[in-house]
Amino acid sequence: MAKPYEEMHLLPIAGQWREGSGKQDLTVKDPYQDQELLKIRQANREDMDAAYARANEVQPDWAATSPAARAAILYRVVELFDVRKDEIIDWLVRESGSTKMKAEIEWASARGITLEAASMPSRMHGRTMASNVPGKEHLVYRKPLGVVSVISPWNFPLHLSQRSVAPALALGNTVVIKPASDTPVTGGLLIARLFEEAGLPAGALSVVVGPGREIGDAFVEHPVPSLISFTGSTPVGRGIARIAGGGEHIKRVALELGGNGPFVVLDDADIEQAVAAAIVGTFLHQGQICMAVNRIIVDASRYDEFVERFVAKARALTVGDPAQASTAIGPIINQAQLEGLQEKIAKAKQEGAKVLLEGEVKGQVLPPHVFGDVTPEMNISREEIFGPLIGILKARNEAHALELANDTEYGLSSAVFSGDLARGLRFAQRIRAGMVHVNDMPVNDEPNAPFGGEKNSGLGRFSGDWAIAEFTTDQWVSVQHQPRKYPF
Repeated sequence: MAKPYEEMHLLPIAGQWREGSGKQDLTVKDPYQDQELLKIRQANREDMDAAYARANEVQPDWAATSPAARAAILYRVVELFDVRKDEIIDWLVRESGSTKMKAEIEWASARGITLEAASMPSRMHGRTMASNVPGKEHLVYRKPLGVVSVISPWNFPLHLSQRSVAPALALGNTVVIKPASDTPVTGGLLIARLFEEAGLPAGALSVVVGPGREIGDAFVEHPVPSLISFTGSTPVGRGIARIAGGGEHIKRVALELGGNGPFVVLDDADIEQAVAAAIVGTFLHQGQICMAVNRIIVDASRYDEFVERFVAKARALTVGDPAQASTAIGPIINQAQLEGLQEKIAKAKQEGAKVLLEGEVKGQVLPPHVFGDVTPEMNISREEIFGPLIGILKARNEAHALELANDTEYGLSSAVFSGDLARGLRFAQRIRAGMVHVNDMPVNDEPNAPFGGEKNSGLGRFSGDWAIAEFTTDQWVSVQHQPRKYPF
């Protein structure tokens, strides 16, 4: 077993592991035990500038490294995911409140995207094109963007950082990460340790942990990065898009934002399978997932049957210590998030939703809350929930179910259950969302498939060939092989 990574309070900035230069410490806590895990002296603007400057300096040499050499480092990171699996999972459980099951899923997905990224250096294909000008040839080169900024969230911190970091580095970019303050270790520091151990050149990857009020806007405004990869809420994403597109230094954005995922059960659905999928899709990681089930829409003819089975299964879920293998629902990430969920519960009751299942909060653990007789106007239908509570709506028929599913400003992930696959597929194609899953839960993410949303759920696509497009650019070079005749 490899020696555990130590001194996780230090930041990898511009090729050196050191304390941040800021004046404030960040206390990282276990959300279940409410115990301090470590203190990090935070970075300031000068640290951020140093990280960007070093990333910009080493990027040309890193891009010039052969595809095989870059791939070898990514493959070594995959090996280290295996060697350090227990350590990684332990950090996910303690820092992000992940249950063992969720931590295993996240470890596997981060490992999978790294393995996929290892194949990308040899998949950066350019092209040649004919010209209408005599003697001219067009060459289109696929090139890295330069420096990529990654702003990652706290809910799936390891995977949602790595899905940008791994492809960006594989394709010849350098990276600076700003992880969420709740999860700086799993969202950045562990990743930096893995790449360092794998042989990534010093300075090609930095992690800047600092207060948003001091370095948040500056991280986006900075002249060095060519792309801002952000995963988080829609309001924050809007702000990042405004800064990136309207500031002095215009740059690309890849935004994966909020969701309000519909889970539709048509009248010919297998109710047992639908309930099983809805339970996991709703309550995995306490519902703190952008693509989680946010609204369940059931055909009126199957509503009572579905509700009875769903509530019974939700009531049986084990709630409590995320370190126990049997636990299905662990803690909410922090007190502010918990209070926001309690407000949503109170609002649902005030608006007339029928309480089908509830329970008492213990520490930061919120047990499942299920509401019936929910209508489209209710707050629980309109807003992203991001917690272990769910509302169930009744649809008159298929057309009404589709209307309800599309009645949202969001369009990330969604699902439909039908006993007729052709019918399910037709329904899926009419949902306005970037991802739709037939006879499965909306919580799906595979390293070779396009991940992203429509409407207010974001811009761009992650994973596979779509990641190659996001983290590279095309350069057109024309070559005039023989003297050209000009008009004057």
